[in-house]
Amino acid sequence: MLGKQLKYLKSGQKKPPIPGGKSKGHARPPSPAFTHLMVSAPRGDKDTIMADIVSYVKFSLGRTQKDCAVFGIFQATATSIRNRMLDRWNKTQKKYEETRAKTVCYLSLEFLMGRALTNSLYSIGLTGPYGAALKELSFSLEEIQAEESDMALGNGGLGRLAACFIDSLATLSLPAVGYGLRYNFGMFEQTIMEGFQVEKPENWLRRGNPWEIERFKLTYPIRFYGHTSHKTDPTTGRPVFDWEGGEVVNAVAYDTLIPGSCTANVNHLRLWSARASSELSLDAHASGDYLAAVKSKALSENITYVLYPGDQSEEGKRLRLKQEYFFVSASLQDILSKAWSQGIEAKDLPKHFAIQLNDTHPAMAIPELMRLLIDGADIETIGYRGLEWTEAFEIVRKMCFYTNHTVLPEALEEWPVYMFKMMLPRHLQIIYEINHRFLEEVEKKFPGDVDRIRRMSLISEGDQQRIRMANLAIVGSNKVNGVARIHTDILKASLFRDFEEFYGTEKIVNFTNGVTPRRWIAQANPALSEFIYRHLEQLGVVCSQEEWPVQLHHLAKLAELSQSRAALEQLLEVKYVAKTRLAEFIKETCDVDVSPDMLFDTQVKRIHEYKRQLLNILHVIVRFLSIKRIVVEATAEYSKKMDVESARQAAIKELKDANVVPRMCLFAGKAAIGYDRAKRIIKLITSVGELVNHDRDVSDFLKIVFIPNYNVSSAELIFPGSDISEQISTAGMEAAGTGNMKASMNGGLLVATRDGASIEIGDHVGEDNVFFFGASKTEIIEVRKGYQSGTLTEELDPRLIDALDAIDSGMFGCQEYFKPITDTIRSGKDWFCVAHDFAAYLDIQDEVDALYIDRIEWARKMLMNVSKSYHFSSDRTIKEYAEMWDLVPVKLAP
Repeated sequence: MLGKQLKYLKSGQKKPPIPGGKSKGHARPPSPAFTHLMVSAPRGDKDTIMADIVSYVKFSLGRTQKDCAVFGIFQATATSIRNRMLDRWNKTQKKYEETRAKTVCYLSLEFLMGRALTNSLYSIGLTGPYGAALKELSFSLEEIQAEESDMALGNGGLGRLAACFIDSLATLSLPAVGYGLRYNFGMFEQTIMEGFQVEKPENWLRRGNPWEIERFKLTYPIRFYGHTSHKTDPTTGRPVFDWEGGEVVNAVAYDTLIPGSCTANVNHLRLWSARASSELSLDAHASGDYLAAVKSKALSENITYVLYPGDQSEEGKRLRLKQEYFFVSASLQDILSKAWSQGIEAKDLPKHFAIQLNDTHPAMAIPELMRLLIDGADIETIGYRGLEWTEAFEIVRKMCFYTNHTVLPEALEEWPVYMFKMMLPRHLQIIYEINHRFLEEVEKKFPGDVDRIRRMSLISEGDQQRIRMANLAIVGSNKVNGVARIHTDILKASLFRDFEEFYGTEKIVNFTNGVTPRRWIAQANPALSEFIYRHLEQLGVVCSQEEWPVQLHHLAKLAELSQSRAALEQLLEVKYVAKTRLAEFIKETCDVDVSPDMLFDTQVKRIHEYKRQLLNILHVIVRFLSIKRIVVEATAEYSKKMDVESARQAAIKELKDANVVPRMCLFAGKAAIGYDRAKRIIKLITSVGELVNHDRDVSDFLKIVFIPNYNVSSAELIFPGSDISEQISTAGMEAAGTGNMKASMNGGLLVATRDGASIEIGDHVGEDNVFFFGASKTEIIEVRKGYQSGTLTEELDPRLIDALDAIDSGMFGCQEYFKPITDTIRSGKDWFCVAHDFAAYLDIQDEVDALYIDRIEWARKMLMNVSKSYHFSSDRTIKEYAEMWDLVPVKLAP
């Protein structure tokens, strides 16, 4: 062995062979048998699928028929499906490489994927054969799917949008890779105990993940802390920087396959997991200090333990920043490693790769890409280094694109300069240089405008200097986009107005969000899917049941059914089926009996004051008080002639005869761990529900349900079963929303403020098919001026006072706990304008009740929502993005 090593050293090679003769990273010469088997596609017939499943149970799980539980069959089924997708993935990647196709790299801290089994089978067209195979093995597809946990890689709309987008990228045969973090635990598992939100670890990986593929060969070093030094390059005269010392954490890749529909293309989502560069300190272990022996490993791997660590503490802030840098550095190293292996020159990188920053979290990609191009990476597989500043920044600005998702200040992200100086010293130098050069340009265009320069600077001054990550993302990106028309207008007119004036109208653009109809209609609502397909066929549209969700523009034809009573009655039956499924889920989850004959009123989204779940529950209290008063008064009147129980029943019958619309009000969503006010709102909702649901006078007419631990799987039941969907954010604060789109696609009518994408939904489905109410964005600004100046003279609506009095009286318990909520509204410091919009909200709910009685007219509005929802497919959105990215489809032969 020593002779072999000396031979290699004399030959001039950099590294001797690894002892044992194993050569890392070098493939053997191609074998004809190997090649033949690699290109052979696995068969998709029932018998082959059965054999695959049983083989996995027998040889991988080591089980027999007697001791194989349902979860084992799920593992076997998922692995079988994954292997079929892997075959397509390999062919897809080969095609992309052969065509030198430009690839978009979609960087997002969240991917709310939902369950993969049904989606994967639907996309690859094997639902029937797998269903038949499982049936023959005495299992059903439904019970197998129920064994799967949702991938806990996101919190809300941001992550679900990213999931819809990578689905559309694959479906449109666009070369793409999603990049994110493989969190060991999700944000948290929400349970409700005595009406309060309680957070538990969301250990979604506790039973493994059969969908992912470990790529241990794809490991990249990520450095933190340390120090920088520089010297002058004698050849070029430019400074050369070295970032050394500190700690190094390894990023290991895990791939999840993303199949497209009506295409053989399969893309992938690449998630990074943190691994310690030193697994164990043998010295510490030998000395008996066992905690110190594994301390480095624990601290390193903590980076990817939890989605969004709490940032109230200093340590929490550091961990959050570590997450963001770890994620972008690993992703960029992977991109550049691939480019280097393909022989792509640095100047041509923008021709081959586009990098989309999904919100402000990945803004660190700007200075990190600069560092990699100027200083170089720590591994040999990435040879880019030594570029001059101007050339490097031009490449960065051509490659990067930034999506802004919110106007909320806390989401725009600002990091203390001292934290960067300590943790990422080289990046602080780069950001300072970007800022210096940028402000020189601003000064040239607006000489002497000190205030403008201060506002546009990447560094905010004050008691503590902070780095403005949103400003950094704008300056370092090719384009900046909003996600709804109103949101983009706000960016241009206020939040990023200085940048709009500096760069001109070409920099900030709009791409209104969309959602994938494959998951949100075809899979979530099979009865509606069948209705759509059958009626499109009758209307002369030539497309298969698999094709219409990819060609959603055909839905416009359904509007021709608006005068067909038979079709409208069928649509009502479709909704009833979905409501029955939802009612069963509510009974199973919350032990509350609800009738599908009730109007199902849903508000499902992150719990936040601007989303105004408070406005909703206050309206519910008014409804409760009104029904209760009527029943009590009527009972008192009837009891003059009969016993009290008979009188109560007579009073209830009188209400039913008066066509009072029974309503089930459903809430779902998580409050951030540190968001006290949001948690109080959850407790108020559950407390009102506890009283109302057990009140014999009212429960026939009103039920309140709070679904715990809201996720994609529960959303797939809620949106199809929604009669109305509450989209009632304070105008000007919701960037777009996607729940409004999912509801509209499923024939749910929106109760909405003129905010986010609800405005555009109204434009497409017709404003008479949406229940709009409340102050506009401009009016909200004026109302808030009154709050701030103390000149607001608006009196509270008497019905709102009744609701507040009921809360303060202790009717729902916990009056002291709820007092901060009621005091805010009574004091006139109601920043989210609940009181201002309250009367209009109650009026629109009366309109909802009146229309719901006319079932055919209601169905007509449902139909118009379904038929005009084609504009809100994520396929349309991604086509618009692709034009900006200069991305073209590369489709495999079927």
